[in-house]
Amino acid sequence: MQQQRRQPELVEGNLPVFVFPTELIFYADDQSTHKQVLTLYNPYEFALKFKVLCTTPNKYAVVDATGAVKPQCCVDIVIRHRDVRATHYGAIDKFRLQVSEQSQRKALGRKEIIATLLPSAKEPPQQKEEEEKRIKEHLSESVFFEQTLCQPGKNRPASSGPSLLTVFLGIVCIAALMLPTLGEMESLVPLYLHLSVNQKLVAAYVLGLITMVILKT
Repeated sequence: MQQQRRQPELVEGNLPVFVFPTELIFYADDQSTHKQVLTLYNPYEFALKFKVLCTTPNKYAVVDATGAVKPQCCVDIVIRHRDVRATHYGAIDKFRLQVSEQSQRKALGRKEIIATLLPSAKEPPQQKEEEEKRIKEHLSESVFFEQTLCQPGKNRPASSGPSLLTVFLGIVCIAALMLPTLGEMESLVPLYLHLSVNQKLVAAYVLGLITMVILKT
């Protein structure tokens, strides 16, 4: 019975694809926007494999342009704009994220994401509204190409590593987790250095965030 309920969803091209965001806007004067992340969600009870296609693959570097998503999990796809120049301002590119079941080759679903390079985020409101309207009206058929795989150490820019502040906060969190918990009597550590369970949970949470930051740099 379960297989009969699931089968209609697996018709080629009809499977809904859940990805966020659905629009990428890069600003030439803001280098932090030159790298953006697409998050692909898999709410289904079966694994999906995905492939990222692009109308202009030479302008972008996509980390892990192909891969798989476990059931009820998500995966981040990093997209970097590597050709930021004035001649590309206002140009509308498209990414197509297509998914399929791991045991099949046919695309079960696809989602298109618009990508645009703008000169600055500080544009006048009227000009920004006109640009957004033009992007939404860009519904013409596009030709997509497979994205060149981004090899570690080749297309990725050299990483400068985590900042000193990040490392310092990580050390502080580790030290906090090593301190005794309130209520522990047999300890040589002064009582004012004993932390509550909630304080240790906060330290563990912050340490987890810092670890993610360090891994991404």
